[in-house]
Amino acid sequence: MTEIQPTSAGASALDRNLSARQLSTAHVTRVQNLERTPRWLHRLLPWVNVGGGVFRVNRRRIISSRFAGVVFAGQGNTVVPTPESLSLFPGFSGQKPADIHAISKAFKSQKLPTGKEVSLDDGSLLIVVEGQVQQKATTLEGRQVRNLFLAAGQSSVVRNDAQHGPLVATSDTTVLTLSPALAEEYPWLTDAFDQIEREGEAGVGVNQYGEAAIQVLSSVDGEPKLPTTFVDYQDHPREYYLHSLQTVLRTHTRITDLYSNEFDQLREQVRVVIDVIREREEWELLNNSEFGLLRETAIAQRLPTRSGPPTPDDLDELLSKVWKKPGFFLAHPKAIAAFGREATRRGVPPPTVTLFGSPFLTWRGIPLVPSDKIPVSELGETSILLLRVGEEEQGVIGLHNTGITGEVEPGLSVRYSGTDQFSVASHLITRYFSAAVLVEDAIARLDNVLIGNYYDYAP
Repeated sequence: MTEIQPTSAGASALDRNLSARQLSTAHVTRVQNLERTPRWLHRLLPWVNVGGGVFRVNRRRIISSRFAGVVFAGQGNTVVPTPESLSLFPGFSGQKPADIHAISKAFKSQKLPTGKEVSLDDGSLLIVVEGQVQQKATTLEGRQVRNLFLAAGQSSVVRNDAQHGPLVATSDTTVLTLSPALAEEYPWLTDAFDQIEREGEAGVGVNQYGEAAIQVLSSVDGEPKLPTTFVDYQDHPREYYLHSLQTVLRTHTRITDLYSNEFDQLREQVRVVIDVIREREEWELLNNSEFGLLRETAIAQRLPTRSGPPTPDDLDELLSKVWKKPGFFLAHPKAIAAFGREATRRGVPPPTVTLFGSPFLTWRGIPLVPSDKIPVSELGETSILLLRVGEEEQGVIGLHNTGITGEVEPGLSVRYSGTDQFSVASHLITRYFSAAVLVEDAIARLDNVLIGNYYDYAP
């Protein structure tokens, strides 16, 4: 007779569990994708259908744009502004090309370390090549206030008198200066400098934004002679072409035939690939060299932070640039955290608002929308954008083409491309898209945003 060895109660229970699992089916999930983000920018941008693949932005004629930045030629001590850049300055447009070319060569270059004063004559035109400068002025009450703050590509006429303090470099800086004494040879420079100093005021035949003016007459009685006018358009309007993101998904027919009992294997493959395409699309919307919003921000709409970390003052400066119905801030999550620390430090913790079921920090009632597609440098610096959106608002819009063959989402198609001799089926996945900034003041950018500043609070 065989003797049965007794087993422990624990081992017996484990055997029973293992046996029972043989008759059980595990609950499986859809494929999880750590790369996926909410893609708020894609959700918040209004999208315009571009049927022909080309989107043309027709605008009033620009005579001297207040938003244009300066482009430089040469290197080191020989760097000069290009005549094409100077011709867009108020008062410079319409002058002889030979005069503008000569003036571009008359600028003097200065390299300044941090804290060094800029040497210039009173009323000189100053252009910052790299770095940044600031100037303080004394008010009637005797207070010192910041009068001027310029970053790379920006320019201004600088006063150097008893009321205005010295112009000081706040980082290693290179500047170009043009003395008003040159007006003895080119008398029209006096009026040009005056128009630049009164930036934002309308001049003769031009409005405050540099567009060709439309003449109207205001009267209360009598029969005055009415002015005649015509809306002049740009000769060569900008055109945006739709870009494409494409890939070919290859799956063996054995996979889709045998292993699709819980989830359709082909649909899961397509879903994850579309997620990756959408993520890349948002990156392109921000960083593309042709239409990326970081690049498309006009130089006059770019501001450096005052001290490094993003403060409420910095975001208020952005609001002064995009004051016509601002829509939302867009920033890296670490930049939003940095702003929260600075606002809390000042005793004004930002309130929150709920959009799409998610909470967002806000400033002045405008949400700070996160996107990890905004780059952060090795030094811990990034940028914050402020956008006005919508075609009717002359803002920022997304461009795509709907109704294409094999469309599974607006502007995104999946097309079967055949099965090869190895039983591998191919599907072409395509997304056509772009973005457009309809006018320059629809977007502004805060640069040199430092994200690594923290505070220790006493317990």
